[in-house]
Amino acid sequence: RAAEWQLDQPAWSGRLRITAKGNTAFIKLEDKTSGELFAQAPVEQFPGIAVEGVTDSSRYFVIRIEDGNGRRAFIGVGFVDRGDAFDFNVALQDHFKWVRQQSELARQAQDLEQGPKLDLGFKEGQTIKLNIANMKKKEGATGSTRPRPAGPGGLSLLPPPPGGKSSSGERPASLPAPARLPGTPITDSLLSWPQPAAAPAADVWGDFAKASG
Repeated sequence: RAAEWQLDQPAWSGRLRITAKGNTAFIKLEDKTSGELFAQAPVEQFPGIAVEGVTDSSRYFVIRIEDGNGRRAFIGVGFVDRGDAFDFNVALQDHFKWVRQQSELARQAQDLEQGPKLDLGFKEGQTIKLNIANMKKKEGATGSTRPRPAGPGGLSLLPPPPGGKSSSGERPASLPAPARLPGTPITDSLLSWPQPAAAPAADVWGDFAKASG
């Protein structure tokens, strides 16, 4: 109980620092002016016997100090400000939380080393197959239209109608000029047909009407 201590006349006053080396935390009591070490308490476990809180206050603790020669002593320490006592607790908790995490990571790594190892490499003579049928289908989808046979200059030409010349020796009506497709040049050397003479006014089908059978 801190109430049993002579709180109004402490035996020593100074500053307290917590340092760590490996898994061990060290509570160091130092002179607040010169920084000279007064005593230190190594803490290997928290909560534990090295640091214990009193029953009647959250600002006072009992710590076990050591001189490095095997001698130990239990002393009571307290903080004037409650926030400093809170920071003291949190610093020790964070350190040993880190120690537990490191221990867990080391255990997992050891389990992985001892367990069966997964070999993802190819064995000698081993092959794999890749299905690229869908890839080819997608690539050929845009060019699936069958091209039309093109005439000279890229134009599609129709054959002339049958009966280019009637029985009376007259030519049929002239063909219309070929249509110009967008982006396709039409040159006179490719599409220069002789223009037919004007048809007479007589009925070009008259001879068929006179023909027998």
